Amino acid sequence: MGKQDAQASAKLAVAQNLQGISTFLQAYPPFDQMEPAHVMFLVEHCMLRFYPSGSPILCPADGRVSHWHLVRQGRVAGLRKGTEDEPDTHLELLPGDGFPFAAMVGERPTRTVYTAAQDTFCLVLPADDFIRLLQMSDAFRDFALRGVSGLLGELGRQIRMTAAHTLGADHSLDMALRELVAREPIVCGPDASLRAAVALMNEHRTGSIAVVDADRRPLGIFTLRDLRRVVVNPEANLDAPIAQVMTPNPYHLKSADTAFDAAMQMTRHHIAHVCIVDDGRLTGVISDRDLFALQRVDLVHLARAIRQADSLEYLQSLREGIPKLVASMLAHGASAEQVLRLVTQLNDQTTARVIELVMHTHGDPGIPFGWIAFGSEARGEQTLLTDQDNGLIFEADDDAQAQERQALLLPLAKAINHALDQCGLRLCPGDIMAGNPRLCLAGFQWRAFFSRMFQSPTPHSLLNAAIFFDMRHAWGADCGFTQMQAHAVELAANASLFQHMMAKTALENQPPVGGIRNMLGQALGFGQNTIDLKKQALTLFVDAARLLSLAHGLTVPSTVQRLLQLGERGHLEPARAQTYVEAFNYLQQLRLRHHQRQRQDSKPLDNLIRPSDLNALEQRILRSALQQARHLQDSLRLRYQL
Repeated sequence: MGKQDAQASAKLAVAQNLQGISTFLQAYPPFDQMEPAHVMFLVEHCMLRFYPSGSPILCPADGRVSHWHLVRQGRVAGLRKGTEDEPDTHLELLPGDGFPFAAMVGERPTRTVYTAAQDTFCLVLPADDFIRLLQMSDAFRDFALRGVSGLLGELGRQIRMTAAHTLGADHSLDMALRELVAREPIVCGPDASLRAAVALMNEHRTGSIAVVDADRRPLGIFTLRDLRRVVVNPEANLDAPIAQVMTPNPYHLKSADTAFDAAMQMTRHHIAHVCIVDDGRLTGVISDRDLFALQRVDLVHLARAIRQADSLEYLQSLREGIPKLVASMLAHGASAEQVLRLVTQLNDQTTARVIELVMHTHGDPGIPFGWIAFGSEARGEQTLLTDQDNGLIFEADDDAQAQERQALLLPLAKAINHALDQCGLRLCPGDIMAGNPRLCLAGFQWRAFFSRMFQSPTPHSLLNAAIFFDMRHAWGADCGFTQMQAHAVELAANASLFQHMMAKTALENQPPVGGIRNMLGQALGFGQNTIDLKKQALTLFVDAARLLSLAHGLTVPSTVQRLLQLGERGHLEPARAQTYVEAFNYLQQLRLRHHQRQRQDSKPLDNLIRPSDLNALEQRILRSALQQARHLQDSLRLRYQL
């Protein structure tokens, strides 16, 4: 058969099944967002081509790409060769996936070798028609230019549309603070009398007054809470300057920051007002009442109630509101990062209050100490399914004094661990808790603990590295924590053999990319196959980000912040680092939503999802996220020659 006859036959195969192919396309993004006429244009100008298993489809040597391909049936493997600093990129394309977008848009050869991984049919669109479709369809153009980020954006838009339909568009967590400021802030100078300042507050019916200098730079804030403190003082002088009784250096945000940022400030610092400052000048003041209109005040009030709880029983009852608050945030379209920050913040508040309540019951040991968070708590990545990982640090001059002080602190630490368990933060099955004598140490003992870890890369020391190098000071006095953390990071940065063994251990967990077509029900049908989101997906990002951060001396514990800093400092290509972050956040979002549904169905929480339960958009993003995990692991293989 000649070339023209083959093309005619390929077009005829499509023409005979226009409706079927159109229906097939509309099950996948971006075609489900395109106008029907644009989808029909695509179908009418396509040909159907068959590629036997193992046969080449496209490669760089073919020159400028002349046709865009879309998998109709089968599976396509893509391989883009890396460089000395960048690993190879592996792709797996399934029905509904198109390729190559970037080469078509750039009118250049592809940089990826595409091969039929099994017998495959592709819809093939000529380059001229591809360009016309880009011009016709905004949805197709946006998808072609943005790739995975576009998929994530589309998923976010769907979530926000649902939230807006249910709750109203003006309830967004991401609303900029400038949109919430209803009026000019009430201000006075530092020399104004307390009497005059309170009169202004009463006249304008406001709960605060900002104290500013001549250039409107904020110096302090005076609120009704401050007024109550002044009134109960019998020696209070209402004619004294406001500067004497104001709260100096008020917490502030920028007008471009969000309602969520303001809620987190109020939660973290137990305040009811946040100043808005742009270019050093006060432009507004946001109160918890302003957030009430957005229904975000629940977060502020819950955190405040937790910090003021007068018993463990009441604290336990308050924490029962956290799942409801998480559900509300997810319904409002909150990102995974926002929700995880919230959960971590409330857990920190709970920990602080539990320590105070237990010390009130057991008595103050008279020894300053600090409470250390390890693992997911330190990273700020706790979900509703979590347990404790913590330690205790105190100061001591020598072993004898350390032993004496540990004996006094251990009963208190154990009581705190059990009180946290009572409040829903479960005891750690591996005993990674401050009540363990190995983790209730003086500062110099902690430094020795990390030094011993590097003496030999045993499986036990490698396991310890995966836990204890995610650390954060969570409560109390520093007691040498900063020095201990700097010591540990310096040791890790200079321990090339230990890094090599950490990389080898990290690579023992693999994403299920190779068999993802089975996982997604593309080959074997929609079965009972599951993916463990924590072990087979999230942990891959966590382990790689930890190792790369230690290798470059970074101290931030958050996986997202680690990846971003690695990109900012040139250790990862910035765009690639951002893609890793997007993939990680999507997996966290999937995990949070899975837990939420399990709670609604009164089921025990786990991390096992069935990809076949996801819609086509979610399946595609899951597959892309797992491919990013594999690429990040490949960068470890390349760096450590594994």
